[in-house]
Amino acid sequence: MGEHVRDEDLLEKVTNLAKRRGFFFPSAEIYGGFRSAYDYGPLGVNVLRNVKNAWWRSMVQMRVDVVGLDAAILGPPAIWAASGHLETFTDPLVDCRKCKERWREDKIDGVCPNCGSSEFTEARAFNLMFKTQAGPVEGEGATAYLRPETAQGMFTNFANVLATTRRKPPFGIAQVGKSFRNEITPQNSIFRTREFEQMEMEFFVAPPEADTWYRYWIETRFAWYLALGIAPEKLRLHEHEAKDLSHYSRGTTDVEFDFPWGWDELEGIANRGDYDLTQHANASGVRLEYFDQATNERYVPYVIEPAAGATRAMMAFLLAAYEEEIVEGETRIVLRLHPRLAPYQVAVLPLSKKPELEALSREVLSLLQPHVMCDFDVTQSIGRRYRRQDEIGTPLCVTIDFDSLEDRSVTVRDRDSMAQTRVSIDDLAATILSRLD
Repeated sequence: MGEHVRDEDLLEKVTNLAKRRGFFFPSAEIYGGFRSAYDYGPLGVNVLRNVKNAWWRSMVQMRVDVVGLDAAILGPPAIWAASGHLETFTDPLVDCRKCKERWREDKIDGVCPNCGSSEFTEARAFNLMFKTQAGPVEGEGATAYLRPETAQGMFTNFANVLATTRRKPPFGIAQVGKSFRNEITPQNSIFRTREFEQMEMEFFVAPPEADTWYRYWIETRFAWYLALGIAPEKLRLHEHEAKDLSHYSRGTTDVEFDFPWGWDELEGIANRGDYDLTQHANASGVRLEYFDQATNERYVPYVIEPAAGATRAMMAFLLAAYEEEIVEGETRIVLRLHPRLAPYQVAVLPLSKKPELEALSREVLSLLQPHVMCDFDVTQSIGRRYRRQDEIGTPLCVTIDFDSLEDRSVTVRDRDSMAQTRVSIDDLAATILSRLD
């Protein structure tokens, strides 16, 4: 291990690395870009998928009380009227009188981030919903909205899931998908964008059990970030005061991360009470309740909602993993990503381009690909290739050298310790999987 170098410009360094190595790019860059939109490159699409898979594994695969859903992105106005979004889903918008830039009033502390002026217009409510037209006919009947959250599809499908899965409270419905918010001031790279992906779960419980489950999900979700490699000192819990709660919330606690610009939200866990099911039942005329045969009682379940941003979580994992250290007088950049999140788990590296060596390397690659995501790199010196893999977070490199042709063994190099061990090709897959677990 080398000497750790303290970062003063972490956000810029990670953003530059992301573009240079292919994690994410400004969208439509050849046309000058489109503000607050990003395209995820060959590495970024792997990391983002891994974040979502890790969440799904924890929230659905490893549980028996949560099922999945994939609801539509487009929705009629009636959904958003019932949920309160058309009336209350707003941010306070102000204009700087000097430079004319627009800002969220609650994010600027009375000073324009662009010009330093403290003279602003009166705040006015700005609705964050994206409105569009569904079908060829203009008019109110064809109005639709892009969903600002995935939650409402789970509430409107509550009765469908209850009937088809025969679940009973406590149980949850989980969903991962795109959401859209017309943010006034998107900022900090992929942290706050107008198009993003969410990972949300609605957990339906009997009202007397709501507080117990609320505390359970706060602890469970906090532990998820720790288990995936974020240091405890980089995380904290922030419980909202009553005056700061959303209109539907009976209690909300945020998991916050220490970003370069300060503590900010990674995920919110809310006790939504029976607000959502009651609102949709009243608006639609369809009963959204549970009949408990044991007690012969009907009740509207309370909902505990852990809601996380997949793209925001990816940003936090990249920031938390980035390190620079001095190794033999040179700076080594390394992304210490958890193996479950790394874009590649293994890089297969033939020592040279000699045909017989590349052929054996292809054999090793085909042996590992069914088990893990692999990179295959034959360009430049082995030292430079190791540095490239360190920089993108690959946990293990497998090097095939000329001795491999004789003894059918390869060198496995660890990203974090840089230690190298010799492993038989016959044992390689099992060895790799044991070290990535």
